[in-house]
Amino acid sequence: MANIKSQVKRNRQNETRRLRNKAVRSELKTRVKLAGDAVDAGAEDAPNKVRLAQKRLDKAGAKGRIHKNQAARRTSRLMKRATKS
Repeated sequence: MANIKSQVKRNRQNETRRLRNKAVRSELKTRVKLAGDAVDAGAEDAPNKVRLAQKRLDKAGAKGRIHKNQAARRTSRLMKRATKS
């Protein structure tokens, strides 16, 4: 346990950020998976789900929740999958 006041605060901030990042990354996995499944199944709402997944990926990359290159790579893979079908 930290004895320094600033480190105690830093630990609290890190925990808050860790939980926020974890929630965002979990949502990303869900959105990408749902979009991919919709594309593979040829669902009518597939373009909407792909667009929403892409939006979430770009936002997470811009805010630093995931690396920008990772967001671009995952978006690219999703779009490649969507156009193939």
